[in-house]
Amino acid sequence: MEHLILIGGGGHAISCIDVIESTRKYKIKGIVESDNNENSFSSFAPVIGTDKDLPRLFQDTNIAFNALGQIKSAIPRIKIFNRLKRLKVELPFIISPHAYLSKRSYVGDGTILMHHSFVNSNVSIGENCIINTKASIEHDVVIEDHCHISTGALVNGNVRVGQGSFIGSGAIIKQGVKIGKNVVIGAGRLILNDVLDNAVVK
Repeated sequence: MEHLILIGGGGHAISCIDVIESTRKYKIKGIVESDNNENSFSSFAPVIGTDKDLPRLFQDTNIAFNALGQIKSAIPRIKIFNRLKRLKVELPFIISPHAYLSKRSYVGDGTILMHHSFVNSNVSIGENCIINTKASIEHDVVIEDHCHISTGALVNGNVRVGQGSFIGSGAIIKQGVKIGKNVVIGAGRLILNDVLDNAVVK
C-alpha cells in the first residue's frame, strides 16, 4: 500500500477514512489540520501537522486527499486543493468498492465516490468533488469542479451543475436542469427549473 496524507480532520474526514481504507490501496499516514485546530482522532488517524507543515510533510510522501467538508461555500476546499496542486502532490480519484461508476463516465483528480453512490453512463465529474453516500448521478450529467452532491441526492439525466455548487441531502434535480456556479440547494428540495449563479435555494 502507498502512504496517503489526509487534509482536514472534521466529520467528513471520518467518512473519507472509511472509504479510503476500504479500497485497500492506501495506508493513511496521518491527518493535517488547519493551523488553529490540532484536534486528534484518537481511534481513526493521528494528527501529524498543520497547514504550515505541508511542504515538509510531502518530502517523503507525495499522495494526499482533501477531506475538508463542504456545506455552503466551496472556497476552503478550493484553497487547499490549489495549494496541493502547487506543491505538485498527487491527488488520486477515490472510489468506494461499494460505489458504481460506468466505464463510459469520467471523474477528475481528487474526487471521491462514497459508499453506494451511483454514476451512470456518459457522466463527467470534475476535480475535487464529493459524491456522497447513496447520491445518484444519472446519464449525461456534467458536474463541474469543486462540487458536493450530498447524501441521497438524485441528479437526473442531462443536468449540469456549475463549479463550486452544493446539492443538499435528498434533493432531486429534474432532468435537463442547469444549476449555476456557487449555488446552494437545501436538503430535500425538488428543483424543476434552472438555478442562476450564486443562488441559495432553502
